[in-house]
Amino acid sequence: MPRRKTEIDGLMPEQARRRFIERMGEELTGAGLPRMAARMFSAIVASEAGTLTAADLCAQLQASPAAISGAARYLEQVDMVRRSRPLGARRDEFTTVDDIWYEALLSRGNVLERWQSVMHRGAVELGPQTDAGARLDRMADFFTFMQVELTALMERWHAHEAAQDDTRRS
Repeated sequence: MPRRKTEIDGLMPEQARRRFIERMGEELTGAGLPRMAARMFSAIVASEAGTLTAADLCAQLQASPAAISGAARYLEQVDMVRRSRPLGARRDEFTTVDDIWYEALLSRGNVLERWQSVMHRGAVELGPQTDAGARLDRMADFFTFMQVELTALMERWHAHEAAQDDTRRS
């Protein structure tokens, strides 16, 4: 039976998946992720089941088990993938959650709060009359603003998702 072609560039589904993995991997690498971690994350996201084993990843990415292990360790540390072993299985599976970007932004909220606190403390300690103190005070204000805006943005996202769910059920 002939393989189906996708509508994009006439690629077969597996070719389109490989192209996406490389393109997404490049984007994530450009944003600061280690290359193999970026490719591994992209492969998991692009997999039909949203779950791959280390062996699957080695084969798909043509990478060594050590490279996959290091990438997995990194992605687990930054909460981009989760490792699990289904009951009775012999191999771990790596999965990402559907709202990974929501989760990532939520964790950034904690970082913003800590940075705001450090900047504010620095502004007070250095004195608002100094250039450094004034600069740190502006930075603290920025992080306060970002926290408020991020909270509002997340609330709007929840409302949007609820509306989309209602539309999907109709």
